[in-house]
Amino acid sequence: MPVMDKRIVINTGPLIALMRMEAFEVAAKLDLVFIAPDEVRLELEAGAVVGHPPVRPAWLAVQSLTSALPVMVTSVLDAGEAAVIQLALDEGIGQVCIDELKGRRMALAVGLKVTGTLGLLGKAKREGGISDVRPFLE
Repeated sequence: MPVMDKRIVINTGPLIALMRMEAFEVAAKLDLVFIAPDEVRLELEAGAVVGHPPVRPAWLAVQSLTSALPVMVTSVLDAGEAAVIQLALDEGIGQVCIDELKGRRMALAVGLKVTGTLGLLGKAKREGGISDVRPFLE
């Protein structure tokens, strides 16, 4: 039986959504290793500079890309989404967490498994980490 890769590359949107839902502890308990590219870290830091709450979960690893972002991709997606997809491809990570439709479509087009914030909450419920998703949505 193949060993399942527990790594997932996460984008800015789901991190902000988890923070707003006060669900960082929920994500921390998931059987996943969360990785974000430097571009996502920079987007989060830029948000904090203009007054948004800081988003720095302890369980998030930040990693640099080993290859340049393709110009064609960055013309369609923002730098964070493009970097999430590129990092997953560079590192052989099969799944990404992206909420934005364009990013999800691009990730699927290159063969990645895609989930979003709601998918993470659903996983938490299936794994018994939370009893109900509804309180986080409210």
